[in-house]
Amino acid sequence: MKTLVMYFSAESGRTAALAKVIAEEAAADLFEIKPEKPYSKADLNYLNPLSRVNLEKIGNKEVPTAGVPEHFEQYEQVLIGFPIWYAGAPNVVISFCKSLDWNGKKAAVFATSGGSGIGKTAEKLAPFVKGAEIHGAKLFTEADAETVRDWLKSL
Repeated sequence: MKTLVMYFSAESGRTAALAKVIAEEAAADLFEIKPEKPYSKADLNYLNPLSRVNLEKIGNKEVPTAGVPEHFEQYEQVLIGFPIWYAGAPNVVISFCKSLDWNGKKAAVFATSGGSGIGKTAEKLAPFVKGAEIHGAKLFTEADAETVRDWLKSL
């Protein structure tokens, strides 16, 4: 099964590191989801009610993204990764997912978090990957290969 690992990672790089391990273990292609206008440290300060990420989430704003995966149609399985923001996917991930044709694909979600659980993250993302079957969601606390392999087998 041809697999793509797509991920968004904020300043810490934890999600990027995890995505690379997942792509390696799954023998998958890797694609980074990036906002058209990169986030600054101030943009990511969720403690500031006027920070960019807070205004995006509260305003339910679309976030223009840069680039798309080449030949997305060839992938049967897509693993989508991101840090948990506000109990779900960041708006940049939602905007990106809405721009793709998910019909007939299998999808799974992986996430990192500073303290939140995975909760209903996959269910919340489902409307933005219309046509895909979401068949798994996992919160990772570390990017060790053994845990990744176990998760991939469960899919």
